Amino acid sequence: MNLTRAEARERAELINVDSYDVALDLTRGGQVFGTTTTVKFTAVPGSSTFIDAVTHTVHSITLNGQALDPAAASDGVRIQLPDLAATNELTVVADAPYMNTGEGLHRFVDPVDGEVYLYTQFEVPDSRRMFAVFEQPDLKGTFAFTVTAPSAWDVISNSPTPAPVEAAPGDDGGARSVWTFAPTPRLSSYVTALIAGPYQSVRSEVSSSDGRVVPLGVFARKSLMQYLDADNIFELTRQGFEFFEAQFGVAYPFEKYDQLFVPEFNAGAMENAGAVTILEGYVFRSKVTGAQIERRAITVLHELAHMWFGDLVTMRWWNDLWLNESFAEYMSHLAAVENTSFTSAWTTFASVEKSWAYRQDQLPTTHPIFAEINDLQDVEVNFDGITYAKGASVLRQLVAWVGPEQFMAGVREYFAKHAWQNTELSDLMAELEKASGRDLDQWGRLWLETAGVNTLTPELEVDGSGTLTSFSIVQSAVAEWPTIRPHRLAVGFYNLDSAGKLERVHREELDVDGERTEVPALVGLAQPDLILVNDDDLAYAKVRLDEKSLATATAHLKDFSGSLPRTLIWNSAWDAARDGETPARRYVELVLANVAAETDSSVILVQLRQLATTLNFYVAEEHRVATTVAAVDTLWDLASAAAGGSDAQLQFVKSFALLASSGTQLDSMAGLLDGSMTLDGLAVDQDLRWELLASLVAGGRLGQPAIDAELERDNTASGQNAAALATAAIPTPEAKAAAWESIVVKGDLSNALQGSAVTGFMRVLDRTLLEPYAEKYFDAVPGIVADRTHALAQQIVVGLYPALLTTQATVDRTDAFLAELPADSAALRRMMLENRDGVARALRARAADVLADER
Repeated sequence: MNLTRAEARERAELINVDSYDVALDLTRGGQVFGTTTTVKFTAVPGSSTFIDAVTHTVHSITLNGQALDPAAASDGVRIQLPDLAATNELTVVADAPYMNTGEGLHRFVDPVDGEVYLYTQFEVPDSRRMFAVFEQPDLKGTFAFTVTAPSAWDVISNSPTPAPVEAAPGDDGGARSVWTFAPTPRLSSYVTALIAGPYQSVRSEVSSSDGRVVPLGVFARKSLMQYLDADNIFELTRQGFEFFEAQFGVAYPFEKYDQLFVPEFNAGAMENAGAVTILEGYVFRSKVTGAQIERRAITVLHELAHMWFGDLVTMRWWNDLWLNESFAEYMSHLAAVENTSFTSAWTTFASVEKSWAYRQDQLPTTHPIFAEINDLQDVEVNFDGITYAKGASVLRQLVAWVGPEQFMAGVREYFAKHAWQNTELSDLMAELEKASGRDLDQWGRLWLETAGVNTLTPELEVDGSGTLTSFSIVQSAVAEWPTIRPHRLAVGFYNLDSAGKLERVHREELDVDGERTEVPALVGLAQPDLILVNDDDLAYAKVRLDEKSLATATAHLKDFSGSLPRTLIWNSAWDAARDGETPARRYVELVLANVAAETDSSVILVQLRQLATTLNFYVAEEHRVATTVAAVDTLWDLASAAAGGSDAQLQFVKSFALLASSGTQLDSMAGLLDGSMTLDGLAVDQDLRWELLASLVAGGRLGQPAIDAELERDNTASGQNAAALATAAIPTPEAKAAAWESIVVKGDLSNALQGSAVTGFMRVLDRTLLEPYAEKYFDAVPGIVADRTHALAQQIVVGLYPALLTTQATVDRTDAFLAELPADSAALRRMMLENRDGVARALRARAADVLADER
C-alpha cells in the first residue's frame, strides 16, 4: 500500500496524464461498488510503470486495445502496465469495497431512518480506493465521473451536478438514474470527490470578482436538516470569497462551491475542489460553546482558502504538505479577524494552534517544518502540530519579517504564474523575495529546515528611580535542536491604571537575532508593572517573564484589558508547569482563580482542557486525588456563580462532568440529569445529558440499562457514539474486557464508533482497571498496525496506550517495545515515541510538583 518518493519521481518522468473517465455503479448492495476507469496518458515509448487501484475484484484490464491478465497484472493494490506507447489508453473494470473507516468511499447507514449515505475522503492516498489512478499530486488530469445510483439520491462531485437520466431498474427492482458530470479542470486526484445519498440541501449564490455568479450549496443528512444553520455558513462563505479574491488577485477558480456535512468524518474538513466535506459534528443539535462556533468558522474559511492554495496551485510532492496546510490556517485566521465578526481569532490562534505547535515541537519526534517525506507512510503521520500549527505560526512570523503588503504581493504573483500547476516551496519564496527585497535563503534554512522552539527571556537593569538602564532579550535553544533564529517581534510595556486594569503604555517592534539582542530604545523608560516579550504574538517562541512581571501577571492575570496579552501569559504559565519549572498545583490554582474572568470562549476551553491534563498527569501522585476533588468542587462553584445560560457556565459544567469523582459530585451530576437539581439558565439538552450520563457511568452510579434507555430516547448517530463511549466506561472488569474484545480483537467497529469506545475504555476513576491491558496492548499493537488502515490503527495505538498508568514501568516497557521494532516500522515507532514522551514528561512534572512549604 506504500508509495515511495523515488517511485513517484520515476513515474512522473515517464508519463503525463491527460484525462480520466470514471464510471461508478452504486447499486450493487452494501459491500462493493462497480468502478470502470478509462485513463488517457502519454509515456516514454517502451517504458513500463504501474497504476494504483485498491480493489475487491479486477474483472478486466485493457491497455491500448490489448487485454492484460488481471491475475498477473494486479495484486489488489497496483496494476502493472508494460511496454507503453507514446499515447496510451487504459481501461480497468473492477469492483471495489465500501469503507467504514473514513477513507476511500465511506458508507454510512443512518440509524434514524435507515438511509444510506456515501462520501469520499482521498487525502493522502485513497482515491485509488474508488478508481484506478496514478496516485501522486504532480500527475494532474481532468476527471469526468459518471455515476449510477438510486433515483431518490442526490449526487455531488467537483463539477456541477447534472440532471439525472433514468436507467433500467437494478437487480433489486429499485429505480436507478445516471448522473454524467462534465470534466473537471486539471486536478490532483486527492481533491476529487463523490458524495451521494438522500442528502438535503440549501442553495444560495455569491458574486465573484470576475462578474460570475457562483452557485453555493450546503448539504446534510435528512435527519440533521432541522439543525443546519445554512445562513451562517453562507455568510462566512461570502465573507471569505470577498477577502480571498481581493488578497489573492485571482477569482474563485471553480464553477460552484458546495459544502457538505458528512457522517463519521476523521478530520475537521477536506478541501475537495468545489465540493468541501465537513465533519457533521459542526451541525449543532444542542447548545455549544462559542469556541466551537468559532472553530467551525475557521474551518469554513480554511477550506475555502485551499481552493486557491492546494487546488488551483498544488504541491509537487508531500514534503510541501506543511505549506498547503499552514497557508490555509494562517489565511483563515487573517480573514476571520479582518472580514468577519470573529475579530479575536488571533487570540484563539495563540491559545489553540500555538499551544499545539509548542507541544509537538518539544516531542522527541519533532521535525523541521520542511520535512523529508520519503513515502506515503511518512505523510500519514505528518498531519501534526508542526505541519499545521507551527507552519502557520512561522508563516505569520514571515509576514512580519517581509511586511504584510509585500507578502500578499508575492502571493498574488505566485498564483498568477502557477495556476493549475504543481509547485515547490522555492517557487513561493522566490516571489516573496522579489516583492520584499529581503534575502530569504538564510531565513528559510533557519526556520524551515531545523526543528525546535526557542525561548526568549528579558534581562534588564533598573536604577534607584525605577528607570531602565539596560534591556536585552536573551534567546536560548535546547541541546537537541540548538538553532538560534531571527525573530521579528514586539515588546509591550503594561501598567495598572486607576481602575486596576493592565493597559499597554508602550510598544517597541524590532528584529531579534543571536543569543542576546540589546534594545537601546527601551533604555531610559520607566520600568512598567509588566514587560511582555513577543507582544501581539508575532514570533514563534516560548516566552519567560522577569521577576516583577511574573508577580504582576500572577496577581493580575484577569485584569488585562486585552485578550491576546492575557492569553500569552496563560501560555507562559502552561509552558512552565508542563516543563516542570513551576509546581503543577500552582498552575491549578492559577486557572481556578482566573478562568471565571476570562472573556474568550476558546481560551476558557483550552485552560479547562489543560487543567484536566494537569490533574490527570502532572500533579504529584500523592496529591492527585485530593487536588482533583478540590478542583472539581471549585468548578461546580464557578458554574453556580456564572451568569445563567452563559458560555462560561456551560464550559464549567462540562469540565465538572468530565472530572467528577466524589460522592457529592456524582450526586450533583445525577440531580442535573434527572432534573432534581438545576443551575439557573442551564439547558440540559440531549448532548449534555449524554455527558452527564457518561460521568455517572464512569463513577459507578449507572450502568447498561441506563445507557440503553438513553439510546432509545436518542437513537441517532450521535446517540450511538455516546452510548459506545458510555458502555466502554462501565467500571467493571467484565465491561472493560468486552470493550477490549470489540475494539482490539474483533475490530469491526466503524471509525466513529471505535473512537468513542476507545475514549470510554480509558475513562476510569480506578486506574487498576487498566492494569491487565498494559501488556495486552504491547502484544496487540504490531498486528493492529499491520492489518488495519492508518486511521483505525492510529486511534488504537495512541488512544489505548496505558498513559494513565503513569509510572517508570510504563516508560521501561515502552523502551523494550521500541528496541524490538523492525527498522521498517517508522510510523509505529513515531507514535510510540510520542506516547512514551507524554508519560516521561508527566513523571518529571510530578517530581517538580513540590510547594515551598513541602521542601
